[in-house]
Amino acid sequence: MAQIPWLNDYPVKFPPVSDALDYPDGLLAAGGNLSVSTLLEAYRHGIFPWFSETEPILWWSPNPRMVLLPEELKVSRSLRKFLKKMSFVVTCDQAFSQVMQACAAPRKQTSGTWISDEMYSAYNELHQSGHAHSIECWQDGELVGGLYGVAIGSVFFGESMFSKATNASKVALYYLVEQLKAWNFPLIDCQVYSEHLASLGARPISRELFVDYLNQYCCHTAEISWKGFHTNPLGESA
Repeated sequence: MAQIPWLNDYPVKFPPVSDALDYPDGLLAAGGNLSVSTLLEAYRHGIFPWFSETEPILWWSPNPRMVLLPEELKVSRSLRKFLKKMSFVVTCDQAFSQVMQACAAPRKQTSGTWISDEMYSAYNELHQSGHAHSIECWQDGELVGGLYGVAIGSVFFGESMFSKATNASKVALYYLVEQLKAWNFPLIDCQVYSEHLASLGARPISRELFVDYLNQYCCHTAEISWKGFHTNPLGESA
């Protein structure tokens, strides 16, 4: 692996994202810490942490960057039919820790998880500080799907999603997008390409354009209430 800078614990000063490696794509630095202030500084500059339990903290800024513009969300005909008759109740910030735990559970494709205890603690602290949020899908009182991420200004940085019932994660994303549209959020960061994200309307843009978005929209302030986000079983906003 090519040389990357090692960050001091305090204060953390990130190198320019243009210094990130081409291979592995976007690896920028190692070390530092996962404090609220460090995470917010990272996200504002297009950087996010991703590392296994056996690695030091690694910081990434891939190029291109996968993003979803809210107005470009692809809602299939089958999902629209499902939304009309679904029995889910959708809430926000009612079970952040549970959503993270569900996202950290092993998937069919992998046996491990990148959501370590260290990451779990860091993002729960970020949630308690009002910067990280979750969308939950409930069925008969059971958490069956959801997602979580970080909001800065009018940009939402998606982190992970899970589903234990058909379409549950898609429903969570749908209601997140509808709310973000109402709040005039122009961008959802999806980090890196996946076929699933592409099928939902996400697309790659250059890192330079992504950083331009952040410089323009992360400084926005708005009077919004995440915990006011709630739907009834028919999917109508409460």
